[in-house]
Amino acid sequence: MTDTSALKLTPVHHLHVALGGKMVPFAGYEMPVHYPTGIMAEHQAVRTGLGVFDVSHMGEFEVTGPDRNAFVNRVTTNDVAALETGGVQYSAILNSEGTFVDDCTIYRFDDKIMIVVNAANRAAAWEHIVNQKGGANIRLKDISDDVGLLAVQGPRAEAAMQPLSSIALSGLGYYRVKSGRIAGMDCFISRTGYTGEDGFEVYCRARDTEALWNAVITAGAVPIGLGARDSLRLEMGYALYGQEIDQTITPYEAGLGWIVKLDKGCPFTGDKALRAQKERGVVRKSVGFKLLGRGIARPGYPVWIDGKQVDVVRSGGQSPSLGIPIGTTMLPAGSTAPGTQFEVECRGERIPAEVVRKPFWTQGSVKKA
Repeated sequence: MTDTSALKLTPVHHLHVALGGKMVPFAGYEMPVHYPTGIMAEHQAVRTGLGVFDVSHMGEFEVTGPDRNAFVNRVTTNDVAALETGGVQYSAILNSEGTFVDDCTIYRFDDKIMIVVNAANRAAAWEHIVNQKGGANIRLKDISDDVGLLAVQGPRAEAAMQPLSSIALSGLGYYRVKSGRIAGMDCFISRTGYTGEDGFEVYCRARDTEALWNAVITAGAVPIGLGARDSLRLEMGYALYGQEIDQTITPYEAGLGWIVKLDKGCPFTGDKALRAQKERGVVRKSVGFKLLGRGIARPGYPVWIDGKQVDVVRSGGQSPSLGIPIGTTMLPAGSTAPGTQFEVECRGERIPAEVVRKPFWTQGSVKKA
């Protein structure tokens, strides 16, 4: 039995309990995996209408001082110098071997940078970043416990949120952030997403999270748990730490070479290892697949090519939107072309599978213009 007494709680934990959420341990927090309506209904609510996720468990680090941009450029793979004020950037924090400490999101403001990391990696990422401070003229602050964060996702996101917002949400571009007020509360509002649908991330003071949650629910959002969050992101083929990416996988192997800027004009942690790997080529790569027979590809199931186990299923399940079993795995570099067939062992039976292009779901409302 899991001891829940040591688990942390988000500012709206009591609301999840009151709504009948099935609470489970996740990344050191007690979080709702689903509500009484179930994962399928929550998944479809985001695909067709509007859902709200409590993601206040995520970690946020604030970097201030004259050297902030140069410093963050040294500890992440993407090019912070190319990021305008008000811009948001997907990036990675690597170790010296070029593998993931974590993936992250970078927010650039006039006077600071905010790095958003996964809850499970908050301590490791913080230690890794602090250890690289050296003589940089910066101030680092872990503000995670002071921040509440709600993700509002679905094709109705803009219409539902605009009456609550002090800024014109139609003018907030993809991977952009603005300061404003939502339901009368000071917030940072960004437009990125983890579902393939349009939507916003609303960062607020922890003490304002409950009022913000209630306002978004009143606006028509359905509460969404971890289960649907995972099925939504899997349909988009997005990486999850501990599954598609971890401390044994590089960005090139994960299919995330686009967030690596080797020519950005400054060294960064892991760049030497990545240069060497790019020169010699990867020997394995992350792929998406669909099963061609009956079964569900669950994480950890063995993956076979020509009678040899080459990996395991990294993420997998029945796609609620497509009605087929899908998943991700790592295959040898010569076996990653769409249409390539292999086998997934499901409960002792090897089921044929086929490599397909990601994302699996291509009909979302996300606005990338």
